[in-house]
Amino acid sequence: MRALTVVPQRKDSLAVTDVPDPEPGKNDLLVDALAVGVCGTDKEIAAGDYGWAPPGRDRLVIGHESLGRVRQAPDGSGFSPGDLVVGVVRRPDPVPCGACAHGQFDMCRNGRYTERGIKELDGYASQSWRVEADYAVRIDPALVKVGMLMEPTSVVAKAWEQVGKVGARTWFQPRTALVTGAGPIGLLAALLGMQHGLDIHVLDRVTDGPKPRLVTDLGATYHYGGIADAVAATKPDIVIEATGVGQLVFDAITSTAAYGIVCLTGVSPAGRRLTIDAGSLNREIVLENDVVVGSVNANLSHYSAAADALARADPDWLGRLISRRIPLERYTEAFTTQPDDVKVAITFG
Repeated sequence: MRALTVVPQRKDSLAVTDVPDPEPGKNDLLVDALAVGVCGTDKEIAAGDYGWAPPGRDRLVIGHESLGRVRQAPDGSGFSPGDLVVGVVRRPDPVPCGACAHGQFDMCRNGRYTERGIKELDGYASQSWRVEADYAVRIDPALVKVGMLMEPTSVVAKAWEQVGKVGARTWFQPRTALVTGAGPIGLLAALLGMQHGLDIHVLDRVTDGPKPRLVTDLGATYHYGGIADAVAATKPDIVIEATGVGQLVFDAITSTAAYGIVCLTGVSPAGRRLTIDAGSLNREIVLENDVVVGSVNANLSHYSAAADALARADPDWLGRLISRRIPLERYTEAFTTQPDDVKVAITFG
């Protein structure tokens, strides 16, 4: 079968290659791929920045934002042929650490986890794939064109969960949240915030195009320009930072109301230096009982929450988050011509 593979940490090695057909074990599903989403992580792996092949192999099948239809399922698995499913990305480490032993493999403490399409496990960018029934998630049939959004939605489902857990340290009834960045992660974070009943505001730098309309159609408020104006207008209890832009990260940290929470989901590039007033920043965090928390990856509970959130959303609105659908044979278009703040899907079949 055909798959999109790379020699990890080797630039310009991305290619469609022939790989063996999957051989499912007794507890595995055999799944026919429909699409995979492409994100910044995939582009960094394709650029040779990181990634690890399965032991004893040179090439890695990439793709962690999966979507497929079950062809074969073992008896008693809870799945049936025809089910629409996605595969979970991370697997717990084999030791395991305490977090992995309690099902919190997204919080692995010793770094020995593996990840489909990223670290030592083949991903989902192949014509068919196998996945353990315990690491597959069934999704609503209405999501057949947008189900590859499940993985990024699981990431923001975790972010909102973390915010809720931190807020539970005291009386906490947030009313307003600011999401910085109107890329796929930011828009999905806004979606879940709306579903939580919050007054959601989204900040981005563009003044026209699809982003402002997507925010408005969601029922949220769109802001452009600097964060200072957005904060003055919103006085947010919560900030979900989804850009990874260094200056914006620090601006966000100082932007919440008293005992506010900032959840950082964007990954910043290394090597860029900023000058900040560290004393003033520390003073504000301490004197206002503020919290800053980083959040990445997801476990099974977050995938379930993401499936519920997407099932409640407008499929047409979700479809507008995907800017292009590109056949596997034209994969280079997904990696060379699309900015990171739009969602592109590679399709199969």
